[in-house]
Amino acid sequence: MQNMINPFLRKKLVILAKKLITTDDPSHDLNHSFNVLRNTEIIAKKEGGKMLILTPAALFHDLVNIPKDHPNSKNATRESAKKTIDLLQAYPEYHDKQLQKKIYEAIDCCSFNNRKSTVLLEAKILQDADALESTGAISIMRTFASVGMMKAKLFNINDPFCEKRSPSSLKYGLDLFFSRLLLVEDKMNTITAKKIAKKRTDFLKFFLNQLRDELPPEAFFEIES
Repeated sequence: MQNMINPFLRKKLVILAKKLITTDDPSHDLNHSFNVLRNTEIIAKKEGGKMLILTPAALFHDLVNIPKDHPNSKNATRESAKKTIDLLQAYPEYHDKQLQKKIYEAIDCCSFNNRKSTVLLEAKILQDADALESTGAISIMRTFASVGMMKAKLFNINDPFCEKRSPSSLKYGLDLFFSRLLLVEDKMNTITAKKIAKKRTDFLKFFLNQLRDELPPEAFFEIES
């Protein structure tokens, strides 16, 4: 099939990823890269898209990991794209400049917060594959792992569900549900990703309903803002 990648090349890239992705951030570690790769493979099987492009783009899209609360975090995907192209120079399969350009574009466009418009199918698939990590059960794990990394609070004690204020996800982990996790479904490019995101969003809503049952009512705290 046209969209497949040589399994030996795929194995080499996976081994390289295992060697290079050593961050202590559990939200952007090797497991995350492997999950994004799996998502691209699922989507591309239905939607098309060349895995020769998507495999390195998925594996190395977070190669340069800058904490979300750092002022330079918006540059992470571009730096990851540059570094990925440098790495791929070692592989004859990636000497083609047009191929390199597409891999660069796919990575550079995939940031959720700084998402760029693109007509490249592989870039759209990578956007979807990465965004799927921001919804469903795994997104809850990633959210509160980031809370610990940033030493933020789990939720705003006065308004946990952002009913009277705008979300502030750098301060409160639960706020990320309302600024990102619940919005992912509407940002999908492909039909395949939309179906997956719908199921995962339903789970997030179930989680929030359960959490609402477990938290005391707002009046319990009587804390002035």
